[in-house]
Amino acid sequence: MAKSSCCSCLNSLFLICSILFSSYMICCEAEGNPAVVNGLSYSFYSESCPNLETIVTNHLRKVFNQTHWQAPALLVIFFHDCFVQGCDGSLLLDGNPGERDHPLNRGISSKALQTIDELREVVHNHCGRIVSCADITVLAARDVIFLSGGPYFNVPLGRRDSLNFNIEETNNLPLPYNITDVTLKTFESKNLDVIDVVALSGVHTIGRAHCHTFYNRLSPQDPTMDKTLAKILNSTCPTTYSRNTFPLDFRTPKTFDNKYYINLMNHQGLFTSDQDLFKDKRTKGLVEAFALNQTFFFHKFIHAFIKMSQLDVLTRNQGEIRAKCNLINDESSTVKSIVDEIVQLPN
Repeated sequence: MAKSSCCSCLNSLFLICSILFSSYMICCEAEGNPAVVNGLSYSFYSESCPNLETIVTNHLRKVFNQTHWQAPALLVIFFHDCFVQGCDGSLLLDGNPGERDHPLNRGISSKALQTIDELREVVHNHCGRIVSCADITVLAARDVIFLSGGPYFNVPLGRRDSLNFNIEETNNLPLPYNITDVTLKTFESKNLDVIDVVALSGVHTIGRAHCHTFYNRLSPQDPTMDKTLAKILNSTCPTTYSRNTFPLDFRTPKTFDNKYYINLMNHQGLFTSDQDLFKDKRTKGLVEAFALNQTFFFHKFIHAFIKMSQLDVLTRNQGEIRAKCNLINDESSTVKSIVDEIVQLPN
């Protein structure tokens, strides 16, 4: 009798928790996307380049059919560009040195950078020189999510390209060795909150990492790491200088899903910055919620992505529309750009 009563209480408690969680989900789903920054718009190119997003998606589909590893590489470009001086394409610029020459950007793929400029060329051939490399970078990152199995969503457009870059600010990029407290403070400086941090960390559900980015957890051995994973990693990375790589999400390394959070719950996160999210009381509940409900994760990820994509953007008469993504325009290309913009104006 006592056992039956206990089971009944547990069932009732589970039902109440389920109702509360469902109510929370409905409330969260009712929230709209972040406010659009002045100068950007979801319909910015609707008249001047109506097929822009289809052009980008179709080109990337062909690229990924041949080299899917470029998907996470394009995401890295997006995040590292937006985190330094805003989403203005400053990372794309050549320099002596430039942002890409900073040690924290040594993993930036030259092939992925080339893909961004190839997209720029295809788009400019179709629509004229009216779409910025900054917008193309954001669209490419959005399509990485979608083409890897994640959600499709619209992003505000209308960014302009910067005329300079900022090597010093590159020092502030989030590090894989950081504990959650440091990570939260780093993102807070960009007006990104705790939910944004945990949601954006979900990009680590695709891609691979070099040994030096997680070797600090192998020597000395992190006692919180799953022992089976630790054994595999020690075999893959005998030293921090090993050139081998390991999937950030070994369950579904090419699919954008919520398995990353399931990994964290099983102490199978790769970076310190990842696994510590399941340890810190401010973030642990979100990890569990995202692991439990992929739709909830997607919803919060979209919100955070759009929020980040609008960091310190240049709009209207600020910056320029680059003729090539890695170079600031010279006088002749600027004149041509003005002519192209005039040609593209609607009647």
